[in-house]
Amino acid sequence: MIQVYHNPRCKKSRAGLQYVQERTAEVEIIDYLKNPLTEMELKVLLMKLNKKPQEMVRTQEAYFKSALKGQQFNYNEWIRILVENPKLIKRPIVVKGNKAIWGDPVEELEVLF
Repeated sequence: MIQVYHNPRCKKSRAGLQYVQERTAEVEIIDYLKNPLTEMELKVLLMKLNKKPQEMVRTQEAYFKSALKGQQFNYNEWIRILVENPKLIKRPIVVKGNKAIWGDPVEELEVLF
């Protein structure tokens, strides 16, 4: 089973989901804006991505530019920020077992298949 953390309003996220669905029917779609991640779920996802929380931030979002840009936060503060503001999370994130990858560009997803 492949999980896709997805925002249906995002063009890149839709492209990533389509890419996965063309390769397998075993897809669980997680709309993380409607069902936000818990701190623990986010930490597990970060381990699978092998990334730090600040690497997961969409810096072009208005909230980032107005409230976060230029500030320094520690690991736990970034976790809290992302849990409280899931729109800041890069997408799509595709998970297969213990491996996760950002699907931007979608060709990056090929390593999961």
